Amino acid sequence: MKSIRHPLLLTLAFALISVAADAKEKQKDPEGQKVDSGSFGVFMNGRRVGTEIFSIFQSPNGSVVRSEFKTEGSAEQAAQSSELQITASGEIKRYEWKELKPGKGQSTIVPNDQFLTQTWTANPQDKPHEQPFLLSASTNILDDYFFVHREVLAWKFLATSCKQEAGRIQCPVKQRAQFGTLNPRQHASAPVAMEFLGREKMTFHGSEQELNKLELKSEAGVWDFWLDDQFKVLRITIPADNTEVLRD
Repeated sequence: MKSIRHPLLLTLAFALISVAADAKEKQKDPEGQKVDSGSFGVFMNGRRVGTEIFSIFQSPNGSVVRSEFKTEGSAEQAAQSSELQITASGEIKRYEWKELKPGKGQSTIVPNDQFLTQTWTANPQDKPHEQPFLLSASTNILDDYFFVHREVLAWKFLATSCKQEAGRIQCPVKQRAQFGTLNPRQHASAPVAMEFLGREKMTFHGSEQELNKLELKSEAGVWDFWLDDQFKVLRITIPADNTEVLRD
């Protein structure tokens, strides 16, 4: 049985979303190879309420995870972006969040010795607030509205808990792995547990596929994930909120 050979999983260097920024300030792609990109549609009660656009770039020095989330179907449109920089060993270098509309809030997280320090403002001209967290740089960022962060966590779980054989993921079924997480938007940390539930056939975009199913549990509830054999998240469900996330 061989170890998983996916480049991201070998180094735990993850990165997501090369965002199509506004025409006014289009972001330049980071250095490195783009290993995943696309968009997730977010549906509540069967109605599309948002879209997340993402890309993943990896280089020998680490990875950059970029994302932009926009609401849909409401009178007042909202948009926000994030950039997560991770070392080659999967530790946080820097996390930055920006509100694009209707407001201009900003937030950053950087490691400092045994702490993670968050600095944020509701408006750029306001005095910044600062809050330290007694968390290591290996903590996983799981911010609200950025589902790509959950894909990063799924990759870390696969890298640390699973093997690959004959091109498929081989994980101990029902064996959980624990992870520490930080939700910057809520200024809160929490432990989560992830486990592999086996292979499951489902119809995705009109074709039947056999996917790998993972479960994420926290105090907030249960999330179910379906990944293909290239380790890409195709579907997420949050049963308690009647929410579904689908890769476009």
